[in-house]
Amino acid sequence: MQKKTVDDILKQVNLVDCTHHSVFGALSEPEILWLLEHGELFSLENGDELFLHGDRGDSFFVILKGSLEYYKYHEGQYAYIRNYSQGEQIGFVSMIALHERVGKALAAEPSLILNVDSELFHEFHLHAPMEFGILVMNLARDMARSFREVNNLVVDLTTHNKT
Repeated sequence: MQKKTVDDILKQVNLVDCTHHSVFGALSEPEILWLLEHGELFSLENGDELFLHGDRGDSFFVILKGSLEYYKYHEGQYAYIRNYSQGEQIGFVSMIALHERVGKALAAEPSLILNVDSELFHEFHLHAPMEFGILVMNLARDMARSFREVNNLVVDLTTHNKT
């Protein structure tokens, strides 16, 4: 994990493209830039750990470039769940639920990451309340999509076990 500056990030990430990402969708460029300027920016190399099971869950991470693999921990074992791609976030559920990380995230390729901790999340609410509302809506929409995928998986497993 290597710290990066906003200038480092903007050499590799187009701010206009960020306005179309699932996390930043419909946010203005100046407010995305504000988040980049106030958040923690860093790069990961393939295989680097973003977080581990049991780590504090007081932030979420936006994938500005690259992708991450997520492995859920349960009863002493890890199971691969899914890949998170550019423009998506990982970790919001832990931050909102106020619990530790329940799995591990590893870089699937070289990646650029924005860390939004709970303090910055609150500061963004004060700084740009309307844009904060859009951000929360985007994050909630992302959670809803994940719930639907999990529900579909449960249905698939349930119906396959009955045949």
